[in-house]
Amino acid sequence: MNTKQMGYCIELAHTLNFSRAAENMFVSQPTFSYQIRLLEEEVGFEIFERSGKGAALTPAGSQFVTYLANMREELKRAIEQGQNFSARYRDSITISLMVRQAVYFLPEAMRLFAEVRPDVQVIPKFQYENGVESFLRNEADILFALKEQTKQIPGIDVHELFESHIYLISQREDELAVKNLLTEEDLYGRTLMVGGGSPPALKTVQQRLIASGNVQYFNSADHDTTLTNVAAGRGVCLAPGFLNDHSGQFAWTPFDCRESFSCVLCTHRTDRRESVAEFIDLLQRLYRDAVAFPL
Repeated sequence: MNTKQMGYCIELAHTLNFSRAAENMFVSQPTFSYQIRLLEEEVGFEIFERSGKGAALTPAGSQFVTYLANMREELKRAIEQGQNFSARYRDSITISLMVRQAVYFLPEAMRLFAEVRPDVQVIPKFQYENGVESFLRNEADILFALKEQTKQIPGIDVHELFESHIYLISQREDELAVKNLLTEEDLYGRTLMVGGGSPPALKTVQQRLIASGNVQYFNSADHDTTLTNVAAGRGVCLAPGFLNDHSGQFAWTPFDCRESFSCVLCTHRTDRRESVAEFIDLLQRLYRDAVAFPL
């Protein structure tokens, strides 16, 4: 299967008409039909049902075209990245993290790094899930992680970055938002959003509150769903400070508990590039020099 056949197949799935699809792709209909037939022979099943009225996707074809469209978008992005890289850079560093705000100073680090290493491209890679697996497949050079996640990972170096604490997220108009520090008793009678892939330290705090019998709880699928529920007034939630986007949409109030999160950066032990070490050092310095920055 080549990129031309991919384009033909996606176009036919859109028009469901061989003549119109061939015209849109600027080829003759016989050539177009022949390429579609070659593709079907290669994959081993019919993608389209032919009739006098045109074409219709088979059930297998419908699923196939969905995957094919995603593949084409991934290929397009890969080509664009390659074009960007070849034009300006001689090396690259990919850093994997679950959301942009997890490493708040990343944009500043990228800007400063470009001043001293203009020929090295830093590429953020956002993976809310499966970041560790991707890192182990060498799809990333640096991994943002919680220290507890790194204990069983072989062949890595772990670099301390910052300690993150637990905050209560509420609407800005909530009476709890005016306090400087919240305790467990402050949440009595409230509905707490829980779940959504919470790390172990956060689950411990959530379970302690629920076990008190004074807090109602509501299971939420993920962090974005939780924030939507908070915005809708359905409850409040506890979250690590490293998820704070500092947009001001919600109140983030420190929560008084002993649990916290050791946030680290992981690199492959075999990766001894000076540029990677310099970028790690730069990020560490930005966090170390931050004054009264909420984490």
